[in-house]
Amino acid sequence: MKIRSTLSALALSSVIVMTACGGGGDTPSVATTGTYPAFITVAPAGKFAYAANWGSNDISVYRIDPATGALTAGTAMAAGTKPVSIAVAPSGKFAYAANWGSNDISVYRIDPATGALTAGTAVAAGTNPASIAIDPSGKFVYTANGGSNDISVYRIEPATGTLTAGTAVAAGPNPASIAIDPSGKFAFVVNWGSNDISVYRIDPTTGALTAGTAMAAGWNPNYVAVSPSGQFVYVANWGSNNISGYRIDATTGTLTAGTSAVAGESPDSIAIDPSGKFAYAANWDSNNISVYRIDPTTGALTAGVPAAAGWNPASVAIDPSGKFVYVANESDSTISVYTIDATTGALQ
Repeated sequence: MKIRSTLSALALSSVIVMTACGGGGDTPSVATTGTYPAFITVAPAGKFAYAANWGSNDISVYRIDPATGALTAGTAMAAGTKPVSIAVAPSGKFAYAANWGSNDISVYRIDPATGALTAGTAVAAGTNPASIAIDPSGKFVYTANGGSNDISVYRIEPATGTLTAGTAVAAGPNPASIAIDPSGKFAFVVNWGSNDISVYRIDPTTGALTAGTAMAAGWNPNYVAVSPSGQFVYVANWGSNNISGYRIDATTGTLTAGTSAVAGESPDSIAIDPSGKFAYAANWDSNNISVYRIDPTTGALTAGVPAAAGWNPASVAIDPSGKFVYVANESDSTISVYTIDATTGALQ
């Protein structure tokens, strides 16, 4: 995830605003408790959502209504300088935010009843950590450091959530995003500067990464996501306005390229629904969300009708039930909320 420093700061009051939505009707967007939300994630149990706000250097906390998907804002928590990515541990007990500007990771304990965050001790990362990911076992944390061109590795202390640093590993130029496959065997990193994907094998005992063969992507790949089945990888290519698809070799993690799909202008991120049937890409410059159906055999994407979003959508997340989509609109500091049509994947 990149910091777009040319934008002027925007601040909104804590009112409900309405954003037009493709597919009929309106979707409520909740003004964040901070400015410039660069990333949004939903906790594994689906009760809470968290947004990293690089403009106000904090994390917004939301409670999710299980029936409607509506968000109710809680108390924001301070982060480091320019937080641009946040991840929640599979246990739902801990959260970690990558702070691009202060080159560190904020560590939080999550209140299981309210979703509120309590800060722990931050740990150093590489230069300009752009993305953070946690392995499915909840033992390891990884950051893609866009300034130092490497991946930081940490072990999670299971009782407190504190992080202990391991040995960093080299990435390509300007790594922008990292994702872990559901088996916890492989990590995939997209490199903005070299237009490719680095592939790593994960040591299940130490979390250490061993590099495999990189694979070409589109122009300026900015985000990577793995399907819930662990069969496919998808990359949002900011510069070439498309989504690259790949099949994962289950033994080696090696990628085989499939057919790319057209996206909107400057796709910033992509998310796969829990069923593995649908994919959604946030298009920064066309202010909308691309909707795709996924072929279960080949992983190929078939485009549906895009949904309107707010101004400069930067990040898209899906709740674990597969009923709701959340989009962080960076430049108007809102979160758009959608329901998913279970048959077609269309956003309402």
